[in-house]
Amino acid sequence: MTSPPEEQPNVSELISEAQGLVRSLAMKVHRSLPIPMDLDDLIAYGQLGLAEAAQKYDPAEGVRFTTFAYYRVRGAIYDGVSKMNWTSRARLRRARFREMADDVIQSDATATAEGDAESPSESDAEWLGRMTERLAIVYLASGDENSDAGGPLNDAPDRHEIPSKVVANREMQLTLRKLVDQLPADARRLISSIYFEGFSLTEAAERVGISKSWASRIHAKGLDQLAQSLRRSGND
Repeated sequence: MTSPPEEQPNVSELISEAQGLVRSLAMKVHRSLPIPMDLDDLIAYGQLGLAEAAQKYDPAEGVRFTTFAYYRVRGAIYDGVSKMNWTSRARLRRARFREMADDVIQSDATATAEGDAESPSESDAEWLGRMTERLAIVYLASGDENSDAGGPLNDAPDRHEIPSKVVANREMQLTLRKLVDQLPADARRLISSIYFEGFSLTEAAERVGISKSWASRIHAKGLDQLAQSLRRSGND
């Protein structure tokens, strides 16, 4: 005798159940934005994602609704942010670049102060080269394959150079994504969470299960590995 099919949950009940999730995600995004904005607007965008998730949810998949809805709600909030007339995806990328560049510099300064520098005999030129490479990786990772030629380091590009820069950026970013997959597990999860999923360094550290200070060190070393891998692949 076959068991009766599982009853489909009521959409309105699912939406009511996940109101706390929408507000929690909206508050996280609200805190991470470079420009103050109305939290209620973010919640409204999240509600759109929640409604879509409730309509598509199938309990037979064996996943809790809040788990199923998480990325759809979060994605809807970020989609809404990118469409707002006072900002743009490029502006958010620049903010993320500055945030992570500050962490790279601060992490290096902390390591030096604690006597844990890369090399006690490292010259100023070697230090500058290493930091430049790290920041270049942050710049690339802070964009996406669909970004335009402008970016954190170049807000007013030469219009004649845009087509070639677009192609170069997209190729480098696609290569970078593949190289991230080859990093050690903790570094891979950390960098993917920050640059490809939009989490802050603190949030990414919590996901990996490590302290923020240790995450900063893994982040810096991961950038060094990515820079070395890019050089080996012929991208200077």
